[in-house]
Amino acid sequence: MAKRLKHLSIAVIKELIRCFTWRKIDWRKLFLAGAVMSIAGILLPTFLLAYRSNIRFDRSRIDKLSHRWSNGSIRLVPSAPFDSLDSSIKAKESPGVHPRRPRRRRNTDLLKVVLPPPRRPVLPRLQRYLRSLSSHEALLYAKREIEHAPLVDNDGSYLYAPVFRNVSIFQRSYELMEMILKVYIYRDGKKPIFHQPHLNGIYASEGWFMRLMEANREFVTKDPEKAHLFYLPYSSRQLELALYEQDSHNLRPLIIFLRDYVSMLASKYPFWNRTHGSDHFLVACHDWGPFITTGHVELRDNTIKALCNADLNENFIVGRDVSLPETAIRTMRRPLRNIGGGIRVSQRPILAFFAGKMHGRVRPRLLKHWRDKDEDMKIYGSLPVRVARNMSYIRHMKSSKYCICPMGYEVNSPRIVEAIYYECVPVIIADNFVLPLSEVLEWNAFSVTVAEIDIPKLKEILLAIPLKRYLKMLMNVKMVQKHFLWNPSPVRYDMFHMILHSIWYNRLNQIQISQS
Repeated sequence: MAKRLKHLSIAVIKELIRCFTWRKIDWRKLFLAGAVMSIAGILLPTFLLAYRSNIRFDRSRIDKLSHRWSNGSIRLVPSAPFDSLDSSIKAKESPGVHPRRPRRRRNTDLLKVVLPPPRRPVLPRLQRYLRSLSSHEALLYAKREIEHAPLVDNDGSYLYAPVFRNVSIFQRSYELMEMILKVYIYRDGKKPIFHQPHLNGIYASEGWFMRLMEANREFVTKDPEKAHLFYLPYSSRQLELALYEQDSHNLRPLIIFLRDYVSMLASKYPFWNRTHGSDHFLVACHDWGPFITTGHVELRDNTIKALCNADLNENFIVGRDVSLPETAIRTMRRPLRNIGGGIRVSQRPILAFFAGKMHGRVRPRLLKHWRDKDEDMKIYGSLPVRVARNMSYIRHMKSSKYCICPMGYEVNSPRIVEAIYYECVPVIIADNFVLPLSEVLEWNAFSVTVAEIDIPKLKEILLAIPLKRYLKMLMNVKMVQKHFLWNPSPVRYDMFHMILHSIWYNRLNQIQISQS
């Protein structure tokens, strides 16, 4: 740049001499023009370089140009990498120099999402074979393949074997789901009860599944003849808001509404009657989810129900129905906000923590035995204001070794997933509760289950767990976390896919393979 300006200046001076030859020269103006050009020649290159932040400098050349005066001699010192000349160059080894510390940005999303590996390509020959099968034949093929699933070498795999009951079977079943499964969604039903997901609060699981299922292009088909499963896209939460009369304790209108809806589908389409509803499924997170289905016999006895209220005493059938994780979504635009960020075990002063409303049979007993009884056991009702000022609810969970997850009115609790989110080992107190996604997950590897009758022994039970086992459980909590995330755009093995896989897996359980 300097050379170009030099040549330009010489050319301008020559042109001035030529123009002013035989004319009277105004030396004042000429001197002023020369001064302006000189200043421009000095400042222009500096500004051009300072504001071109996209220039890439050769590190070796910068190192050669970075000098330091010491004892009257010049000594080369390594320089910090930089993008532009006006950037602050930090030299850690320079004495007496105190560079301005960069301002830290507040990180609200603490979770570092590790993306799973891409799907394995399917051989064209296998694709043609699968397309040639009927929907029932494809399910038979998948069931045989799962029964003979090859052992998986789990070293370095995205799937962490200790948190699964059988990682080889799960991985093979999941791959077959990706290759085969097609879901038909009924378009019948008006909003808000149908096709309008409820995306925040403790019933958000059913809404997020509905939203992601209806937007899915990988598994959804518009041709019901190609479908292996049929989705009833209703929201139990929206049904309550639309039809339930507050404090009436009368669920009959809700039961009748869902019964009439299924009867309409059975009379309008042939698909329900072919299997009596066994290849249909619904997803309901409200506590009343199981009871609302009792008005229609086939809906109650045959349909696959993904329920947050997975109570063995309320017509939940293991091997057919799916236990749906209950997730409390506070910000529907950012469902992953504040997840992760657990701290070291040595910095967790609390042995066990619980705070929540008093309802159901278990929570009052928990407070009766442990509230204000032991410094290691931080057991509250609603978190007191004086306590919350010093440490928030989330900070309590992150600062505790164990997070107590007692049932409320029903067996489910959003604290189970919250504990996983905030990297705290969940302690589940709910008899007859089928734990979420228990078809594939090994809950003993990352949680503790305590019988309701053993609440007085709670501290004794937790202290009896060896440190080595606790550290393994804590590690497993972190490794299973990715399977409980509601990603706005679904990612393989996340919550959406895990729920869909459990529905697929339980549908295969109903398929009978002939011995011939």
